[in-house]
Amino acid sequence: MPSELAMLPQTEDRAPSRGSARASKNAGRRKPTRKTWLVLTIAFAVVAAVLSWGIWSRVRDARAIHAEAAQSAVTPVSVISPKQAAPAQEIILPGNVQPFSSSPIYSRTNGYLRKWYVDIGTRVKQGQLLAVIDAPEVDQQVEQSISNLDTAKANLSLAEITKARYQGLLTKHAVSQQDVDNAVGTYGANAAIVEADQANVRQLQALQSFEKIYAPFDGVVTARNTDIGDLVNSGSAGGVKTDLFHIAQPGILRVYVNVPEEYSQGIKDGMTADISLAEFPDRKFQGKLVRTADAINMTTRTLLIEIDVDNPTGTLLTGSYAEVHLAIPTHRSTFVIPVNTLIFRSEGLRVAVVKDGKVALAAVTPGHDFGNTIEIVAGLNAGDQVIVNPPDSLVSGQEVRIVEASLPGDTK
Repeated sequence: MPSELAMLPQTEDRAPSRGSARASKNAGRRKPTRKTWLVLTIAFAVVAAVLSWGIWSRVRDARAIHAEAAQSAVTPVSVISPKQAAPAQEIILPGNVQPFSSSPIYSRTNGYLRKWYVDIGTRVKQGQLLAVIDAPEVDQQVEQSISNLDTAKANLSLAEITKARYQGLLTKHAVSQQDVDNAVGTYGANAAIVEADQANVRQLQALQSFEKIYAPFDGVVTARNTDIGDLVNSGSAGGVKTDLFHIAQPGILRVYVNVPEEYSQGIKDGMTADISLAEFPDRKFQGKLVRTADAINMTTRTLLIEIDVDNPTGTLLTGSYAEVHLAIPTHRSTFVIPVNTLIFRSEGLRVAVVKDGKVALAAVTPGHDFGNTIEIVAGLNAGDQVIVNPPDSLVSGQEVRIVEASLPGDTK
């Protein structure tokens, strides 16, 4: 008991202390002041601003990413404007240089070559003696024909005297008319024999004259295929024929060129051409187109043309290979574009053109192929923007983005 009583006062002493704590707690819950509200408002505003900035930054970044993704989805392309083709197009074609006149010289009689007077490279004049042939058979035939002619002339003279005598006797009625007619007929027959023998003599003398070989025109001897003592056969005889000499006239040269059919409509008589040869790398010779074949060769599909070139000093040699430069006029509006702009599709040749940011596949008609570039004769306009190196997946209506553009005539 004493202990319990001793404890009671202690409990009573603690109770008042709890009440005091509640009182002090209630005392601390005082009404917020204006300053406190201001601080809270500022803090809330700061938090709201931070949250708003964060949200706006995320939205902006999301929009940028979306725009970048959309931009990346558009195919970037480089474009070039087609270049207007020149009004005259130069083409270079191979040509064969030939003399204006060229002739093989044959013999017209059989025999042995007695002597020749010219060799290769000799410049000769028309009518100049080139060689002499021994033809004893022809000489003997000429002598025989002359003797026959003399006999015929003697018979004709006797027939003429007989005819005159019989015609005189007829007036005296010493001979019959029949005798006179026989005499006149004999005279006419002998006259015909004389004419025949004269023609035979002329023929054999002409063959005899062929024993001497003359130059048919001014020129240069380009070949000699005989020597002294060689057996010479007549050019009119059968078998293998060999020309004794070959003469060319190099004062004016003919250059023959085969022009492809596609250029044939631009070829006109009177056009000028530049001739270049490998042995004259820094020099060009001017020629004039004088004639064409006016027909396309069905085998080569080319037009044969002839260009004459003056060669008074003999600088150019016949038989040379030449490059002929021709300026062919173009009669239609054409464009030239790089070959890496072409698209080969099953439906035909196409070119991708950018119009209002979208692709349009234009059907084009190719012309001449120049290697790195090609001529387009139809399907393009001067202001078109042609895509360079177009991807195979490109289709009409596809959106594209131009990243590089070149003007006509720019080179890469």
